[in-house]
Amino acid sequence: MPSQQEIRNNHRKKIGLTTLLSGLVTFSVFLTLTILLIASYQSKKQALYETTLTLNYDNASKMSQTLDSLFKSMRHSLQYAAGFLADSASMSPKELDRTLELLRSSSNYFNSVFVVDEQGIIKARTPNEAGATGRQVTTEAAKAALASKRPYLSNAYTSSIQSRLIVMMSEPMFDKDGKYLGIVGGTIFLQEDNILNMIFGSNNVNDASSSFYVTGADGRLLYHPDRTRLGENISANAAVKKLLLGESGQAQIVNLRGIRQLTGYSAVAENGWGVVVVTPIRAFQDQLIHHIQTLLLYTLPPFLLLLACAVWLARKLARPFADLAGLVSRIGREEQLLPDTKNHWNREADLLTKAVRIALTDIRQNTEQLTRDAMTDPLTGLTNRRTLESVMSKWTAEQVTFSIIVMDIDHFKKINDTYGHQAGDEILSQLATFITASVRPGDICCRYGGEEFVVLLALASPEVAYPVAERIRKTLETSENRLRERVTLSLGIAHYPSHSASPEELFQLADQALYKAKESGRNRTIMAETADTRQ
Repeated sequence: MPSQQEIRNNHRKKIGLTTLLSGLVTFSVFLTLTILLIASYQSKKQALYETTLTLNYDNASKMSQTLDSLFKSMRHSLQYAAGFLADSASMSPKELDRTLELLRSSSNYFNSVFVVDEQGIIKARTPNEAGATGRQVTTEAAKAALASKRPYLSNAYTSSIQSRLIVMMSEPMFDKDGKYLGIVGGTIFLQEDNILNMIFGSNNVNDASSSFYVTGADGRLLYHPDRTRLGENISANAAVKKLLLGESGQAQIVNLRGIRQLTGYSAVAENGWGVVVVTPIRAFQDQLIHHIQTLLLYTLPPFLLLLACAVWLARKLARPFADLAGLVSRIGREEQLLPDTKNHWNREADLLTKAVRIALTDIRQNTEQLTRDAMTDPLTGLTNRRTLESVMSKWTAEQVTFSIIVMDIDHFKKINDTYGHQAGDEILSQLATFITASVRPGDICCRYGGEEFVVLLALASPEVAYPVAERIRKTLETSENRLRERVTLSLGIAHYPSHSASPEELFQLADQALYKAKESGRNRTIMAETADTRQ
C-alpha cells in the first residue's frame, strides 16, 4: 500500500482540472481572436484589391473611350481640311496660312498644322518656326505619311530641328480628278501643353495614390504625370503587352520598376493606343493597419471580458472535483464512508470540450444558414426584397447612378390554376436563370414576390437598361418550357437620378411603367415617364 507521501507526490504530477480548463479557455479565446484578425485582414485586403481593380478598369475604359472620340474628331477635322484645301488649290500663301491657323486655333487639337505637296515640299505651316515653309520634309514619319497616300498616325518620334517629342496625324489630299496633291497634317508636342494635357491633366482617378498613363501603338509613353518619362518604351510591361494585342482588362502586375500594382487597362480602338490606370499595392498598407487597429479596439475588451468570465466559470465547475480530491486525499488518515470513486474528471472535461465545440459549430452553421435564408429567395436562388431595398438605399446614398427594371410574368395566375403550382415554380426558376444570364456580375437580381422580379443595373443609363430588359423578355418568350406554350413578360424601367432621386418613388415609377405595359397589351417594356412628362 502506497504511503501518504507517495500519494501526495503523485497528486503533484497530475494536471489540476482548474488549470486544464483555464488554460484551454485562454488558448481558445486567443486563438479565436487571432483567427478573426487574420481572416478579417485577408477579407479586407481582398475586398480592397477587387474594388480597386474594378475601379481602375472602369476609369481606363472611360478614358479610352474619351481618347477614341477625341481622335475621331481630330481625324474628321483633318479630313475636312484636306477636302477644303484640295478644292482651293489656287489659294495664295497668305490665305493658306490663315486657313491653317484657323484650323489650329479653332479646335486646339494640334500644336502645329502643316500642308505638304506631293513632292514633299512644305507649302505652309503654322506656327511657321525657323522658316519651315518651302523646305523638303526630312522626318521619316512625314515621308511615310506622304508615301502612304492614306490616313496616317505616327508613333512618337523626336524632331531633328527642335528636338521635340512628337506624334503626327495626316490626311491625303486629292483633287476632283483623283490626282494626289499631298497631305495636310497636325502634330502634338507631347512634352508641351497639348490636347492630351488639356483633357487628362486634371482628371482624377480613384484616389491620390492612383495614377494613369497613355501608351502608343509601339508601347512608348505618350502621356504620363511625370513628363520626363514621355517617349520611354515600356512595351515589356505586362499590361502594355496586352494593350499591344488590342486587349483590355484588369490584373495585379509587377511593373518594370519592381512595384506591385493593381492595374486596369483599356485599348483605344481608333488609333491602337492604350490607357493604363494603376494603384500601388503598398498604398493599402495604412488602410489595412488602421482596419486591424480598429478591429482590436472593438473586439479586445469583449474578448478579455469573455476570458475572465470563462476562467471564473472554470473554477466554479472544478470546485466539486476539488472537494472530491480533498476527500480522497484524507483516506487513510481517518475513518470515512466514501462513495464509489473513479477518475471521472478527465472524461467530463473531454465531454464538455466536445459539447462546446459542437455547440459553437452548430450556432455558426445555423447563423450562416439564417443569414442566407434572410437574404435569398429559396425557390430561385436570387436575392430577396430585403437585399433590394438595402442596395437601393446604399446606391442612392452614395449617388451611384443605376437603372431599375421591374418585371412581372403575364397571366401567371392562369398558369398556376391550369398547370399547378409546381409548373408555375418551374417557370419562375427558368425566368430567374434567364435574368441572371442577361446581366453583368455586379448587377442585382431579386425576386420581389410572387411572379414579380426586379433587376438593378449599376451605372446603367435608360438606353443601356432597355436592351437588357428586352433581351430578358424575348428570351422568356422564345424559350421552350414544360407548358409547351408561350410565356410572356411585362417590364417597366426607371433610372436614378433622372426619373427620381428617391428609392421608393423610383420603384413606384418603374412599377407604374410595368402596369402601363400590362394595360398596353402585355409582353412589352415601358420606360417610366420623366418629371417633365408627369407634370
